[in-house]
Amino acid sequence: MAALLVFVVFLVAIILSIPIGVSMILGSVAPILLMARGGVIPQIVDNTLSGANSTPILAVPLFILGGVIMAEGGISKKLFNFFAYFVGRITGGVPCAVVLTCLFYGAISGSGPATTAAVGAMCVPFMVDLGYNKTWAAGLIAVAGGLGVIIPPSIPFVLYSLATGVSTGKLFLGGVFPGILIGVFLMAYAIFYCATKGEDKAKIKARLDEISAQGFWALFKDSFWALMCPIIILGGIYTGFFTPTEAAVVSVFYAIIVCLFIERTIKFSALPAFLVSSVKTYGGLAFVLAFATAFGRVLSLTHATSAVQDFIVNNFHSSISVLSVCTIIFLILGMIMDTGPAIIILAPVLLPAVKMLGVDEVHFGVVLVCCLSIGLATPPFGLDLFVAGNISQDQPMDVAKRAFPFIVAFLLSLALIVYVPAISTWLVY
Repeated sequence: MAALLVFVVFLVAIILSIPIGVSMILGSVAPILLMARGGVIPQIVDNTLSGANSTPILAVPLFILGGVIMAEGGISKKLFNFFAYFVGRITGGVPCAVVLTCLFYGAISGSGPATTAAVGAMCVPFMVDLGYNKTWAAGLIAVAGGLGVIIPPSIPFVLYSLATGVSTGKLFLGGVFPGILIGVFLMAYAIFYCATKGEDKAKIKARLDEISAQGFWALFKDSFWALMCPIIILGGIYTGFFTPTEAAVVSVFYAIIVCLFIERTIKFSALPAFLVSSVKTYGGLAFVLAFATAFGRVLSLTHATSAVQDFIVNNFHSSISVLSVCTIIFLILGMIMDTGPAIIILAPVLLPAVKMLGVDEVHFGVVLVCCLSIGLATPPFGLDLFVAGNISQDQPMDVAKRAFPFIVAFLLSLALIVYVPAISTWLVY
């Protein structure tokens, strides 16, 4: 009964639009106030403080800060020009270059909205000048921006690691092939669309001639430091040279050195503003992370986790069936809940149960993050839709309509990721 009370109070609070963190507090204290069960208030306070006092959690704001600095340093344009040099002249080549830029920029920012904002601010006006439909370009950016939370280093993977104890390095490796696969499916649809709807070949050729005139080596030199960022960060993690948290520190210093001293695209006086921006982005999430520890403790004391585990084990008998149902649940929750809180709430409750049915912990994390990344581009609360709509000056629902075919392409790739675990685990084991 106490376990049910925790979930009921929490869900009612969510339905009433009470912030996630406050909803967790209400769910945590409900058994104490109403039934005198599930622990005591001092324990909740202690667990909250311990949840905030964590070294690995530092990786989240630091990766955010590094992404902000690189975004303000104009890195997305350098990456786009480099990829456009190779694929821009084929049918659908410009949209493909946009997807490739999102893939690579995601390895710098670790955030879907950040990727959408940084790449979209440059690519949407560029595509409109070449004759592409403005809203269609925004729809492409809204969906492709979701790659920012799948390609490592990914902030949602860090949160999943914090919530479950699964190795962050393994999760980063697990996200490589799924991210690439999703990018391939998005590019395939872009090529199909451009082949059937047509493109302004003359405008595209003229603009690409300007880019190509710089020559390969000039473009490579211009984008070299942007290309090296994920190689240094991920290479350091995978070789054991530094931990994911230390990698986040390296990403910040790398971004400062490149943008401030090498490229000279930002000024030293701008750094305090970047710090403020990062803190504002992370502040709400930090509040949720702190109370998630206390919430998880109450779930354990009231045996709520065991109840969920028993329900899943007794009603599902294979990894395929439980993953199918979880995927549907994740896709629905992604439409109405932000990625961070959804991971913090769902992962520690569901992972023990699905592991008993043979689901790999890395594979489950990849599926969870991929489903929630689709939610970034789906109404009613898809954050990437609002970011892309703001860039193109369209209503989010108009962007969502043009994004729908890209979402279908994303879902097709997701089906492969869900039912072929090797896509997520081949690099890990």
